[in-house]
Amino acid sequence: MRQEIIEFNKSQRVKAVPDLQAGDVVKIYMRIKEGEKERTQMFEGLIIAISARQSSSPKITVRKVSHGVGVELILPVYSPNIEKIELVKRAKVRRAKLYYVRSLTAKQSRMKYKDIKDYTQKDAEGIKNDTEAEKPAEEAKAEEDTVIAESEQ
Repeated sequence: MRQEIIEFNKSQRVKAVPDLQAGDVVKIYMRIKEGEKERTQMFEGLIIAISARQSSSPKITVRKVSHGVGVELILPVYSPNIEKIELVKRAKVRRAKLYYVRSLTAKQSRMKYKDIKDYTQKDAEGIKNDTEAEKPAEEAKAEEDTVIAESEQ
């Protein structure tokens, strides 16, 4: 039963999200509703943790320092309020959770970053392959529906 629920939740995901890891610097575009108006706000920060990675709805903890104050957001990756997640940089880290960054100063928390072009290209190819794999299944289902409809007439 649990596996069926996970498969159903995966089928409901409509957003393509890059492969995220602790140490990545990401830009998150969120929809903010203020009264009657709705706008998009960008939040750029370092992913310090990914929780429930194996579940159907993983959450990321993103941290940035704004005007000398540390700000952390804990967001579900597939939240409908998130428009998109952009990968900016990928750091070389040796931990799954970077909670120690909270106690470091800005200068101490600098990390060595890798070249991001390789990762974004691989992610784009992976997303393209996933969507191409879904198309034949959808076309086959559409053909089955037309055959069934013709046989009923």
